[in-house]
This record gives sequence, structure tokens and C-alpha cells, in this order.
Amino acid sequence: MSLRDQQSGLILLVEDNRQIAEMVGAFLERRGYSVDYAADGATGLNLAVYNSYDAIVLDLGLPGMDGLEVCRKLRCEARKAYPMLMLTARDTLEDKLAGLDAGADDYMVKPFEIRELDARLYALIRRDHRNVSNEKITVGDMTLDREALRVTRGGREIPVTPTGMKLLAILMRESPRAVRRQDIEREIWGDALPDSDTLRSHIYNLRQVIDRPFDRPLLHTMQSASYCVVDLINERAMDETVVMPLSLSRFRSVRFRTDRDMPVMQTGSPRSAELPEVKSISARS
Repeated sequence: MSLRDQQSGLILLVEDNRQIAEMVGAFLERRGYSVDYAADGATGLNLAVYNSYDAIVLDLGLPGMDGLEVCRKLRCEARKAYPMLMLTARDTLEDKLAGLDAGADDYMVKPFEIRELDARLYALIRRDHRNVSNEKITVGDMTLDREALRVTRGGREIPVTPTGMKLLAILMRESPRAVRRQDIEREIWGDALPDSDTLRSHIYNLRQVIDRPFDRPLLHTMQSASYCVVDLINERAMDETVVMPLSLSRFRSVRFRTDRDMPVMQTGSPRSAELPEVKSISARS
């Protein structure tokens, strides 16, 4: 068995369609994950706030509180930075951008190949584990706390949107190096690339909150269609990035099974291998 096959981690699956929830949950278990399940947005939000997950698979069309609202509340109010993969039957570019702007890290449209879901989920978790070593990053007098999703400058907390937070994390992580526009767009929006004005608009909004109230700018636009966050006044600020180790909690052992009409969670031994192999999931599922 390869390292790629030896998955581990705790996933929160928020999906109101019982058939999809059963298939995705069973497949992820086979891949080595443990899975928590919620059938509505409010339950999923509560689980995400009070537990710790390696990633969340979140349906957009949920009863009561939809996926966009769950995502916004997790990012802006609860300040949770879990990698988040959004599922939906809506396939327009506007819908994709709305999900990504709400704070989702990736977006899949139904019908989808479950192997692609597995690959994307693996990539999100791997990227997140690579980035969490920088729990706090400081450039000049500005600090980004990735775990708390909190930005401060000069001791003052700065309100930053979910997309602005991703953008700032990329630029502060790479500081003082400038990052090309194409690389920023690919990391934030993946394959659902926006039009040419979207990144420019987010840069403008970010500059209004992190630079305008202060006496010197940290966010700079370079001539080569790239951006950087650096304190040009204090050359030593280029070497002030603070790297703090993040202690990862142990994964909980939770098992996914189906009980009558609803998927529920139980502790104990995993289900046996008689479950059918799932190849793909349709939009009608």
C-alpha cells in the first residue's frame, strides 16, 4: 500500500441527501478517514465550531441554513480555517465564485466522480498541513493569526473578508517575495478562475483596511503584474516572519453507518467490506 493510500484524518460531511451522504461517507471510510455527519446547516455549523476537523465537505443546498451561510459563519464569526470543499448542483461561474468568496477552498459540481472528490480533498488537507506551520506570520507591524483567522496591525484588529484573508495569507507567507497574479488566482480560486477585475478588486479592498488607516503601506503592486506584502521602510522587517509550531490534536475515532432512515455516527469497529463500490454520484442523487 502506498503512502497515498494510507489516508487519515477526521472529515465533517454536511449533506442533506441521504444517498449521497451514505456513499461519500462509506467511500471516505474506505480511504482511511473518520467521518462526522450532519444533515442540515445548523447541525454542521455546531459540529464545526465545537470540534476540530482536517477538512469539511459542505453541500451548498442545505435546509434552513444553506452552505454559503455556514461557510461565512465559520470563516467570519467562528474564525475556523478548516479546508472546505463545497458541493452543489449549481454550475455557473457566479455560483462558484460566490462559494469561493464565502470562504470555500474548492468547489465541485454534481454529478462528480468520487475519485476526484478524494483527490481534491487529499490536496486540500496536504496543502493545509503544509501551511499550518505558519500559525502566526508577522510582517512589519502586521500579524496574521492563521488559526484564529485574525489580522492585527499596530495592535488594532483589522476586519478582513474570507477571500481577503486567503490573499493576505499567500502574500505574507511569501514575504518579501512578490507573487504573480496568476499564482494567486490559481491558489485562491483553483480551476474556477475569475475575470481580470476580480483579483484587482480584492487587492483594492484589502489595501483599504490594512494600509489606508496607517502611516505607511505594506501591500505593494509590482510592475510585473505581481503583488507583495513588505515593510519597505524597515529593511529588517523582511526577516521578521515568525514561525510557530502548531500542536495537532489526536484524531477522534468515529465511524459512519446507516441507521434506518438517517446516517448516524457511532464509535467502535468500522463497517465490513460488503458495501458497494461507488464510482460516481449524479446530480439527481
